[in-house]
Amino acid sequence: MEEKMGLFARLKAGLTKTRNSISDGLDSIFYGASDIDDDFYEELEEMLIMADLGVHVTEDVLDALRDEVREKHIRERAGCRQLLVDKICEQMSLGETAYDFETKQSVVLVMGVNGVGKTTSIGKLASKLKAMDKKVVLAAADTFRAAAAEQLDEWARRAQVDIIKGSEGSDPAAVVYDGLHAAKARNADVLLCDTAGRLHNKKNLMAELEKINRIVDREFPEAHRENLVVLDASTGQNALNQAREFSEISNITGIILTKMDGTAKGGIAIAIQKELGIPVKYIGVGEGIEDLQKFEAASFAKALFSESEQE
Repeated sequence: MEEKMGLFARLKAGLTKTRNSISDGLDSIFYGASDIDDDFYEELEEMLIMADLGVHVTEDVLDALRDEVREKHIRERAGCRQLLVDKICEQMSLGETAYDFETKQSVVLVMGVNGVGKTTSIGKLASKLKAMDKKVVLAAADTFRAAAAEQLDEWARRAQVDIIKGSEGSDPAAVVYDGLHAAKARNADVLLCDTAGRLHNKKNLMAELEKINRIVDREFPEAHRENLVVLDASTGQNALNQAREFSEISNITGIILTKMDGTAKGGIAIAIQKELGIPVKYIGVGEGIEDLQKFEAASFAKALFSESEQE
């Protein structure tokens, strides 16, 4: 319980910028007047869109809120705050299979454009898996970006996991091929592959990912597959656009949303999940390894919108 409270405290601290940007407004909405009227819903709509929940999510949340207010004959605005948190949670269900790759022999491809924290996220994820007593192998298949392999090598040392590298500019699929054989030979639980993310040249990236996928299918058909995209939350709607573009060139199964602590637009996590139907599986709320956290809808909504200092 102590660790869970610690995780929630870190989550809440990491979401401070978003929460601060909306908390005063929410307080004035819920406690500035007592009547639940059209103004109440209009003010809430503006506040949720400002937090980057997106128009569609906001509409769905408010429609559900209106229905429940009518059904329960709620008269006072203050009685709606927890209902709002509940309705936002309902938009973010991950499903029961979201983290199956942790319990199965898995190949995880991680994508993302330069600068979003992709390599760092892979290193942190490797550390988390290692802490769960999983045998992890990293494949440094982002051979396009200078120093990507060296950066991943440093994370491999810190996490005490194996790494397979190629030379700079070498064929990424060949690195994945070597990584697959190393993972099988060493009976690894998870192979984490750092892949390039050059969205300005989608045709080449698509061909590269297709080649990698063919090799994985051929060389390790029994492995559980996971394709994660790393996005920078501080870019707001641009992160949503990147997720959409990656989903056009690969079967994306989940999202790692970084730099949540550096943005007042933390609601983008909800927007991405709702708009694209792709679950946010991890969020980064700080620099430390422990600050890459599994996404939990209830904790997230509570950290953003609830008044309570306790979980």
